Order: sequence, then structure tokens, then C-alpha cells
Amino acid sequence: MADSKRNFPRSQRKCVHSFIHLLPLRAGRRSVAAPPWCASLEQAGGMVPRLHMHYLYSVVMAILNWTWWRHPGPLRRPVRGAARRSLRWGWLMLLLGVLCADARAQVPGELERQVKAGYLYKFAGYVEWPDGSFARPDSPLVIGVAGADALAEQLEQSVAGHSVNGRAVQVKKVRRGDALAGLHVLYLGALDKMALQEMLAASRGLALLTVSDSDEVYAMGSMINFVMAEDKVRFDVALKPVAQAHIRISARMLLAAYRVQTGGA
Repeated sequence: MADSKRNFPRSQRKCVHSFIHLLPLRAGRRSVAAPPWCASLEQAGGMVPRLHMHYLYSVVMAILNWTWWRHPGPLRRPVRGAARRSLRWGWLMLLLGVLCADARAQVPGELERQVKAGYLYKFAGYVEWPDGSFARPDSPLVIGVAGADALAEQLEQSVAGHSVNGRAVQVKKVRRGDALAGLHVLYLGALDKMALQEMLAASRGLALLTVSDSDEVYAMGSMINFVMAEDKVRFDVALKPVAQAHIRISARMLLAAYRVQTGGA
């Protein structure tokens, strides 16, 4: 990085840095999400415009420096004035184009998983389960994930070393037909309609917070539903199934919700 700075003019370094900060780190209307261990529900659904920009800047500068000043062949021949500037900016635009394409291709799914994992973790801190929901004072809080193995793996990484109200957090992949007793949160992902109906039916009578990201599943009776609103991942809350499960959601969480249904879903 230091060597790149010595060889590359300051004015052009600043311009490269500006270009990097404008890289489109989102696809469609799905924005870059805050880390899942962020401090609040508001931050969990927020947007972060850049990721690892200092590292990216270093990489771009190193590549440009190596290409323009050290690569053997025609690029080392003396090129002056407008020709040199044209050559440099041509390479710069090519590199930025590759980086932009890569960001568009890789960021959305991964970052959406991160923000949903962040919400699932943070939800637990704003929910009160009835007495008897935990076998012992030191029993872990268990988050089940059905139909979304990648999200489950992301969540496992995010909650490692973290706790909720003094309880360790355990993530469990749930399959069709698995018993739901012992779970405290259940995320319902890409499952067929029959499996969703079975899991929602099995959850009734349990103190189990059910979370979905489909309006159809929300209408079937899930308690919380992820939605895209104002370029952010937000969530709706249906209070009727929450009350039926004898779960209490804090007023602070309800204030952070996009919409709250006081009647049936």
C-alpha cells in the first residue's frame, strides 16, 4: 500500500478513492445491511453504504501500480501526456467495472441473510416467554431455522460467543416432521405449502415465536414477517398469534416494526 502511494499521484489516488466509495454494493432495491450483531433493531435493518473500503482501495491501488509501472512489455514503454492518462484511466475503468459486476453478483443474497440473521438474534432480546419455557436457568435460547440452511449457518456464525439475557444462543436446522418443542424462535423459509401448514399447526399451543418472509405464510399465521420497505429489510408483527402463544413483545420492538396488526393476520 505504501509503495503504491509513492508511485501513484495524490490527486489520482483521491479520485480512485472516490470512485470506490461509489461502487454499487446493492442489487435491485436490496440494500447493504448492517452486521447482525449490531446494537439495536433499528441498526439491524439499516443500510451500510460500504464494506471493507480501505481494503478494497489498497487492492485496487496495488493492482494499478503493478500493472502500470512494473508489468513487462508494452506498458513499460515511455508513454507521455494524453496517451498515458488515457491508458491509466482505461485500466481504471476496466477494474472498477469488474469490481462493480462482482459486487452486484455476490452481495444481495449474502447481505440479506446477514440482516435477517441479525433480526432473528435481536428479536430474542425483546421477547418475553412464559414461565416454564426454559428447563433450567442456564438453558440456551434455541432458534430453529426451517427451509433456509444458508441462513442457519450465517446465524450460527453471528451468535457465536453472544448471549441473550444471559442465555447462550443455539441454532437448530429444522426439517419437516421434527418436533418443535424446545424451540423459542422458528424461522420459516423456502418450504412447500403443506410443510408450512404442518409446522404452523405444530407451533400452536407452544410458546414459539414464528418468523417468515412471505406474505402468504404471514397470512397463514406467522407472528413476524420480513418485508422490503424503503430499500431496507423491515418486519411486520401480528399481535393476535403472539398473544395466543402467551408471548410478550416489548413496546420498543413494536415501535421498530414497519406495521403492527392488532387483529388476525
